[in-house]
Amino acid sequence: MGTANVLVLTGYGLNCDSETAYAFELAGAKAERVHINSLIDGTANLKNFQILVFIGGFSWGDDHGAGVIQSVRLKTNIGAQILEFVEKDNLVLGICNGFQTLANLGLLPGLGRNYQKRSVALTFNDCGNFRNQWVRLKDI
Repeated sequence: MGTANVLVLTGYGLNCDSETAYAFELAGAKAERVHINSLIDGTANLKNFQILVFIGGFSWGDDHGAGVIQSVRLKTNIGAQILEFVEKDNLVLGICNGFQTLANLGLLPGLGRNYQKRSVALTFNDCGNFRNQWVRLKDI
């Protein structure tokens, strides 16, 4: 297999696209930062990529919930393309807000390879506001 082509999705309120693309390039992939509108208007095409990365930030301000507007915009305009991409066993990564978007799209948890039905919801955390802290994990 040759070099993996990575699409790092950019858009309104999203961040760390440059850092994410750079990390993939350090790992030997060819990364391209693509705005959501380029996928919607057909300027960019998922068929040219093997990895799709939904990055973090606060897409469209998250005024209606984390990742909700981004997921609706994607599903409405290119939902079939995203499903085709996933069904070809390409890799999809969701970081922070990107993970929330994947859950809202119905791609996660993907039980029984059902990627069209939203079956989980993300809700507020125990402190009721944004939380940023290190979390230590251990292997049990």
